[in-house]
Amino acid sequence: MSEHVSHIKTYWVVWIGLMFLMVLTVVLSRVPMPGPLNTLIALGIAAIKATLVLLFFMHLKYESYVLSGVVFVAGLFWLLIFFGLTIIDYASRNKLGIPGH
Repeated sequence: MSEHVSHIKTYWVVWIGLMFLMVLTVVLSRVPMPGPLNTLIALGIAAIKATLVLLFFMHLKYESYVLSGVVFVAGLFWLLIFFGLTIIDYASRNKLGIPGH
């Protein structure tokens, strides 16, 4: 594995992009939109910001796609397991007669 050294300009451009997306998130959070559109837009912007951080600051852009793909799929798998367990727990609370829910 070779270490890739990025130019300082790349970091500044990505940082400026992240700051722009942060301001965009704050501005759009103040705009009333129908239904869950605010949440979906905020999650989309957050996904873009996370992708920028992963690609440039963590240097995943220059790594092996096979290894990165395996790690990504494994992390996604664990996330789905945790969401599934949370949903099962939440859905079963009324069936068990737990007071307060």
